[in-house]
Amino acid sequence: MKKVRVITAEEAALLVNDGDTISTGGFVSCACPEALSIALENRFLETGHPRDLTLFFAAGQGHRDGTGGDHYGHEGMVKRVVGGHWDRAPRLGDLALANKIEAYNLPQGVITHMYRDIAAHNIGTITHVGLYTFADPRNGGGKLNTATKEDLVKIVNIEGEERLLYKGFPINVCFLRGSYADEYGNCTVHREIGPLDVTAQAQATKNSGGKVIVQVEKIVQGGSLDPKLVKIPGIYVDAIVVGSPEDNMQCLGMPYDGALTGEFRIPVDAIPPIPLDAKKILARRAAMELPQDAIVNLGTGAPEKIANVAAEEGISDKLTLTVEAGSIAGVPYGGTQFGAAANSMAILDHNVQFDFYQGGGLDVAFLGLAETAPNGDLNVSKFGTRLAGAGGFIDITQNAKKVVYCGTFTAKGLKTECRDGKLVIIQEGAKKKFVNQVEHITFSGVYANKVHQPVLYVTERAVFELRPEGVTLIEIAPGIDLQTQILDQMEFMPKIAEDLKLMDERIFRDELMGLAND
Repeated sequence: MKKVRVITAEEAALLVNDGDTISTGGFVSCACPEALSIALENRFLETGHPRDLTLFFAAGQGHRDGTGGDHYGHEGMVKRVVGGHWDRAPRLGDLALANKIEAYNLPQGVITHMYRDIAAHNIGTITHVGLYTFADPRNGGGKLNTATKEDLVKIVNIEGEERLLYKGFPINVCFLRGSYADEYGNCTVHREIGPLDVTAQAQATKNSGGKVIVQVEKIVQGGSLDPKLVKIPGIYVDAIVVGSPEDNMQCLGMPYDGALTGEFRIPVDAIPPIPLDAKKILARRAAMELPQDAIVNLGTGAPEKIANVAAEEGISDKLTLTVEAGSIAGVPYGGTQFGAAANSMAILDHNVQFDFYQGGGLDVAFLGLAETAPNGDLNVSKFGTRLAGAGGFIDITQNAKKVVYCGTFTAKGLKTECRDGKLVIIQEGAKKKFVNQVEHITFSGVYANKVHQPVLYVTERAVFELRPEGVTLIEIAPGIDLQTQILDQMEFMPKIAEDLKLMDERIFRDELMGLAND
């Protein structure tokens, strides 16, 4: 093997040409190749080049502060963005909403598989994931604005089954983050939260005739790395850039934590109880849907509280938490460390985790509840002037054996408290979540009914079930008035179950529920 080129970040930026398609690695605030992206941004701001780039990524990158994807959020720098999650890069989102770039949102797991199909020179990625959602050509094909014309998704029929074909395209450059590189360009990621997509992205770029550039912490002697730790072989790598300690932070703004890499384990027995507020109420009710020895995915926000409830109730050993970034078991982290988990039993490639998810491996998924329509459609990806993107939401919710959506009944200002086993609404939220029509179909109730998927919508005051006839009210909290505090706070009249029940009174008392005994 020949020795790899070692260059500066500024020299790496010069390898990107006008009109190139560039793919960047990273997961939210983790494993972002900041030195490379900063150098490219600086070059554009100083010279106006490179311009008209196509930016291609799976997980959104950045911390809504100019980092990650926002290094590319300058008018003229990109002409097209194809991404799985947009929320971490608001400057990019503003360009899309202003119709100044071509913009696509495709399911995050599908994009991880697109890397592999591009590497293999397959015709595209063929999957059921995205059917009936906004990624379906009948609902826009993932296009986010009127400036976006080209169809990247088409409907195909194979063996009598309807599928979506996501078209692949060559990648000219990829920016990746590794831990150590040897003199021959072999790179490990052993100090990152996981391998993510680095192998597939490097293969896709190399087999497209493109340039693979990897940012690392240090260079070590050739042959000194454990070959089992090498996730980017030197034969794929065109150049190595050694970043500063700040540019190589495991997660943006956070010191290295070996508990997230499997280097060591930390004690987590003393997870403190959380206060009995609206989010704990719905987390408690959602936890009642956990089957024995469940394999689980928890979304961000309210669903995260289910882990606290499980710990408090002593049932954490009855479930296995997984994270889409690749971890199996352990304790998922949030904030800038979202995607990581402490004390994992295994950490898989991002795309391999989605193989399991898309094939129905999850027993139950708990995701956030936002706009919900009478037919069960849910929107968590696009709200007026806020472009969040779907991330892995579609891949996860469309394929889990059961889906439980968790969120407060209304938003913006809701205040509640519990008294004597009853729920009291102190102040109603100003924004209704149960609406006549969602702005973006991130989850399709039609598809869920078609495949007979059990779906619940859990709030602090009511529980709804998706049935063939639509969203159906099946439980109401003790102390809540059906007309004024539920029906009047919805834009549509739900179906009401004939055997409408009261939610379990234990949920509303500030003491252990006894779920372990259940």
